[in-house]
Amino acid sequence: MSAKYDALFSGVIGQDYDMLNLICPLATKMSHLVGETLKDCTDTKTEKLNVVELGGGTGITTLAILNASKNTQILSIDNEPVMQNQAKKNLNAWVESGQLTFSENDALTALQNLPSNSVDVVVSAYTLHNFSDDYRAEVVDEIFRVLKSGGEFINGDRYGLDDISQHTRTIQEEVAVYFRVLITEQKLDLLEHWIIHLFNDESENHVMRETAALTQLDKAGFHEIYLTHRVAVNALVTAAKP
Repeated sequence: MSAKYDALFSGVIGQDYDMLNLICPLATKMSHLVGETLKDCTDTKTEKLNVVELGGGTGITTLAILNASKNTQILSIDNEPVMQNQAKKNLNAWVESGQLTFSENDALTALQNLPSNSVDVVVSAYTLHNFSDDYRAEVVDEIFRVLKSGGEFINGDRYGLDDISQHTRTIQEEVAVYFRVLITEQKLDLLEHWIIHLFNDESENHVMRETAALTQLDKAGFHEIYLTHRVAVNALVTAAKP
């Protein structure tokens, strides 16, 4: 799997994927895993699935879900134009084929603009943890609303450990990797960016701890909620709408 995906991604996404894979290999593996989990959903369906992606960025996870199945119609949502413009360029072949469209709205607004019970699968990778607690709660409620009965939510993301001391040690180890890799690569500007971003991720009103996050999904109405494939603070969460 890894060699196939690496060849695909480095060819299409190029430097964006190569650098992310260098400093955060678990993030790129999670994008692959989101795609593979979506494939499991599409393999059992004969009709084309309506898929919404939250936080498409430069297209790394988008490419994973496009590669998972041709039997999908994908709307990729991201309100950061610099990143989304890269995705549009990187994935132009799928745009021209009509399989992929984009929304420039923020996640909540884009979801609010969709009809209830209209989406088969909502996917995301490393997006929800960026939201403040209150905004994330609204997004989760909207994900539930737009999904059809039997629809799936697939999210590869940073799910903080409930044990705060263990979580802190894990983040310290993560930061050490950033310094080791990016200083060696002489990418001090990128190092600065990631450290500043990490402070935001770890702020009290942003950090998405496991139990609280799964409870939030349960309160929204989801069932069959599972957290799997945890490595450090990275994990895959799946949930279904009854």
